[in-house]
Amino acid sequence: MKYRSLGKWGLKVSEIALGSWMTDLSGSSAAETAKACIRAAYDAGVNFFDCADAYSGGEAEKFLGKVLKDYPRNSFVASSKVFFFFGPGANDRGLSRKHIIEQLDRSLKNMKLDYLDLYFCHRFDPETPVEETMQTLSDMVAAGKILYYGVSEWSPVQLTEAISVCKELRLRPMSVIQPQYNMADRYIEDEIVSISEKNGIGIVPFSPLAQGLLTGKYKKGQPLPAGSRATHQADKQINALLTDENLDKVEKLSAVAEKLGMPLSVLALAWILRLGQISSVITGASKPEQIAANVAASGVRLSEETLGEIDAILCYKPFFRKIG
Repeated sequence: MKYRSLGKWGLKVSEIALGSWMTDLSGSSAAETAKACIRAAYDAGVNFFDCADAYSGGEAEKFLGKVLKDYPRNSFVASSKVFFFFGPGANDRGLSRKHIIEQLDRSLKNMKLDYLDLYFCHRFDPETPVEETMQTLSDMVAAGKILYYGVSEWSPVQLTEAISVCKELRLRPMSVIQPQYNMADRYIEDEIVSISEKNGIGIVPFSPLAQGLLTGKYKKGQPLPAGSRATHQADKQINALLTDENLDKVEKLSAVAEKLGMPLSVLALAWILRLGQISSVITGASKPEQIAANVAASGVRLSEETLGEIDAILCYKPFFRKIG
């Protein structure tokens, strides 16, 4: 496993991280499999484990904390997030000082930790001033409850405002962002990557395999694989990606991967890691074997020829707009 700095900061995180978004805790057998995945990841050198208070209503945090307690605290990086509804009250959501502090305390209790290494604003809160949110997060760093903080799925304008507020108020600056990024969704390349690079902010993207599209298991004109996410995922995100255009691209990308002697999933993860501002890629796994496949991408460096071939397949057109 290779490790990278979190942006310009001193924290080192594994190039491949394990997330808890899709962790199945529906029964004892599922829980044992989830535990095996965490242990397999740790044994493979993964030191970054991502979670959120909203995952399984807090149960994912409790589960992750229970497994990680068997390892030395200085050997792993744990993160969580705050924003979504957590009760019927008027203050049970968002990024107000009250909600952040209460949910952070809840997350720490759930995970049985004294502090979180990383803490993210899960979404932007238009009802709370950015300075209130940034001040609170900076205060939590000063209090020792979190070490670094960041945001997930904020727009370039929202990011820029938050960075400016931190500078103006002399707050502990933002260290990390967690956007969606993969071969099928490259929007962060337009502005967010350059904003992050300019300000020394690390990027730890989620959904690197586009909900499973980039595993190559979905084939054009063929039935959905039994038990795959597309057959049961409630929000149907993967189903919306299964267009003829995307599946044609996947077929061509699979040929590139085969020529290189690697699975498409490894190619897709290594492609993300081609960017220096990427600190770690947050992957998911429903079985320990998938951990081995994911960590195989760490250290893989794609040639300029291969990157050019991939770009020709993806046909991405960055959006630039000249003002004035």
